[in-house]
Amino acid sequence: MRQAVRTKDASIGSGPYSQGIKAGNMLFVSGQGPLDANGAILSGDIEAEARLTMDNVREIVEAGGFTMNDVVKVGVYLASLADFDRFNAVYKTYFNEPYPARTCVEAGLDGIKVEIDAIVCKHN
Repeated sequence: MRQAVRTKDASIGSGPYSQGIKAGNMLFVSGQGPLDANGAILSGDIEAEARLTMDNVREIVEAGGFTMNDVVKVGVYLASLADFDRFNAVYKTYFNEPYPARTCVEAGLDGIKVEIDAIVCKHN
């Protein structure tokens, strides 16, 4: 059985999708960007956008009853790979080692510098 995970503390999004879907001991977090809880883009430098995006991911993870230590896979989409090192400096502050598995690609993003999705799993 799958269950929608919602929180007012992360971006509400603007499409036909859930912030997260919980299925058993797993949570799938939809792509999050640097949007406030009302869905407004808060653009800034890559560090500011990465922090807000990761904060949104964390809010959804916690609303689902998980912690950031339960995140097992992350997808990162950067508008420019030139921001890779600066993004990583922020990203690593949200996790403990061992870090989640991750994919990071350059993508055509509409007015934002970063989007992140995640797969979360409760450890047995």
